[in-house]
Amino acid sequence: MLDKLLKPFKRAFDFQARTHYKTERHSMALTIGIIAVASVGGMVEIAPLFTIDDTVETAEDMRLYTPLEQAGRDIYIREGCYACHSQMIRTLRDEVERYGPYSLAAESQYDHPMLWGSKRTGPDLARLGGKYSDDWQTRHLIDPRAVVPESIMPSYAFLQTDVLETASLPDRLAALRVVGVPYTDEQIANASADAAAQTLPDSDGAGGVSERYGEATNIRAFDGNPGLVTEMDALVAYLQILGRLTDLPHQIEPEAEE
Repeated sequence: MLDKLLKPFKRAFDFQARTHYKTERHSMALTIGIIAVASVGGMVEIAPLFTIDDTVETAEDMRLYTPLEQAGRDIYIREGCYACHSQMIRTLRDEVERYGPYSLAAESQYDHPMLWGSKRTGPDLARLGGKYSDDWQTRHLIDPRAVVPESIMPSYAFLQTDVLETASLPDRLAALRVVGVPYTDEQIANASADAAAQTLPDSDGAGGVSERYGEATNIRAFDGNPGLVTEMDALVAYLQILGRLTDLPHQIEPEAEE
């Protein structure tokens, strides 16, 4: 009885084994087979790109990173912060309740590279902007355990004394424009001056920063020392804008998955 039930499976197995053996003996047939199988996976990944304009939301109020914030993002990547902190809140109820509205693709349209992921040695930072004061952020970066005793994060105290290199900012913004970030000629030309002016709210250049990047731009001495533009200024400026480049996630806020 069992043999009768297994007979069709044995035939199918024998046929597959013979076919596989013959294919392996003919390199051209094997190559064609590999290409055919790989093409299936490729189409699964590529096909959705043809409808991306219909499936990805747009944010009318989306603003650009200022030169100082972009420099801070570069420092964030340079120091490997992304290796312990994700910037992607998933559509799960516990994540939405802990961190805020889940992440939308539109929020990262000007991020090169994107920092989405699921690695969380530390908490997700997608909605960090404005959650803590500049003083808290600076103290946390200088001595993490002074404000979060259980933290295992290393100290980044050196950022407070390292002067921010701004001469290359125009070229860096120009390079970002090549890959689709809509920086204007004026923004690129004033990048170095704007980076310094964003830390000096009483300077003549502060008004230009607001004019070029919007009235909601944070303009203040982020590290508490208005006399020097440091890498700490840049990193804190970047952290304080995370999740605040657009209000779209707060406007949509659909129900999260259980």
